[in-house]
Amino acid sequence: MTMIRTRFAPSPTGYLHIGGARTALYSWLHTRRHGGRFVLRIEDTDRERSTPEAVNAILEGMAWLGLDYDEGPFYQTERFERYRTHLQTLLDTGQAYYCYCTRERLERVRNEQLARKEKPRYDGRCRDLDGPPSDEVSSEPVVRFRTPLEGHVVVDDAIRSKVQFLNAELDDLIIARGDGSPTYNFTVVVDDLEMGITDVIRGDDHLNNTPRQIHLYEALGAQPPRFAHVPMILGEDGKRLSKRHGSVSVLQYREEGYLPEALLNYLVRLGWSHGDQEVFDVEELIQLFDINEVNHSASTFNPSKLLWLNQQHIMRSEAPHVARHLAPLLAERDVDPGAGPNLETIVRMQQERAKTLVEMADNSLFFYRRPHAYEEKAARKNFKEGTAEILEHCQHRLSGLPEWSAEAIHGVVTEAAETFEVGMGKVAQPIRVAVSGGAVSPPIDQTLELLGRDETVARVEAAVEWLRSQPTG
Repeated sequence: MTMIRTRFAPSPTGYLHIGGARTALYSWLHTRRHGGRFVLRIEDTDRERSTPEAVNAILEGMAWLGLDYDEGPFYQTERFERYRTHLQTLLDTGQAYYCYCTRERLERVRNEQLARKEKPRYDGRCRDLDGPPSDEVSSEPVVRFRTPLEGHVVVDDAIRSKVQFLNAELDDLIIARGDGSPTYNFTVVVDDLEMGITDVIRGDDHLNNTPRQIHLYEALGAQPPRFAHVPMILGEDGKRLSKRHGSVSVLQYREEGYLPEALLNYLVRLGWSHGDQEVFDVEELIQLFDINEVNHSASTFNPSKLLWLNQQHIMRSEAPHVARHLAPLLAERDVDPGAGPNLETIVRMQQERAKTLVEMADNSLFFYRRPHAYEEKAARKNFKEGTAEILEHCQHRLSGLPEWSAEAIHGVVTEAAETFEVGMGKVAQPIRVAVSGGAVSPPIDQTLELLGRDETVARVEAAVEWLRSQPTG
């Protein structure tokens, strides 16, 4: 059996967006499940719009998602000699020809066809000429492929089943521009042929290109690959996904605190399912994903579902893995993750409480630096008359503990509640505000244990001083 070889071939005219990432994921999973090879090709022939920054964004996005490639990246701009060789083959065999039509003539023909309510298409004027015509000759002739005039092409698509195209509906495709540069449909066929691509998984906006590409494969004496055209992704308003829906760079999801596995989990479910299962790890996806089971209908992007999946993956992931992705977000907040309490311990304490790593980072800052102020609402609710005495009592008891442990700290909170005849919350919440600056943290005994005796006592003492400095009445 021939080894499966797939490719992801983005154009570096922008970032790696949601649609491109899903296409790459489907190709990658299909390859990994069948023990094949995954090729990365950068289709950078649009020199005006392609940028090194976009290439780097694509590579960084794939690296963050964990979509490793076995070969590449290959750049089309470094392969022009290969395209010229195959172009000459088609010219020599009569399967391609020079078209000398000027832009003005082509526009005139197009307008006449539209006036007759016909489908605009090249009229074949130069198809059977041995040389330039006698009038209206372009100084830079293009090269066109000689498309069969009769019969049809059947695309046996893994997702859409059999799709038929009549050759009479296809005009003679330009495969090289007047300056000699090859066009998209030609370069992609040459690349897939020479790179031995067996399975092409791509967006369904390419479906109409496929019959033309099949003709080119056959003209070059090659067997076309298997095709799978993935349906588009829609926004919640039913329109094609765009920036206004959140079709942003996948790296923005990293900045917003999403785990890559959560985004992969969400993307694979935009068109594929396995029973009622919602949460998958990557290894499960490799074992279960089947390109033939992808739905042929468009999918709707739901940010709320993605957020829920992210929370699930944060809760289920191993602490070292979450910590690795959390550390850069803390560094962005001027925190050295290695200079304070153990980061993995913080993750374990916060995993059940955070929907994103940004939320986890913001809620964990107090472990690394003292609050510069108390949240107004939290202070108003929890710093009442008599709170200073309770906090001062706890301060002395905590400083004198023979053992600094969550159990011993819990005992101090319990004893203070009994002494002042108040509920546990009237003790724990003021301490929480004192040490964190707000009303939310992990369980107070665990929080103080991790914060350490000296830091805890210092922060409680500072809260007592602040309370006694406030005007009364």
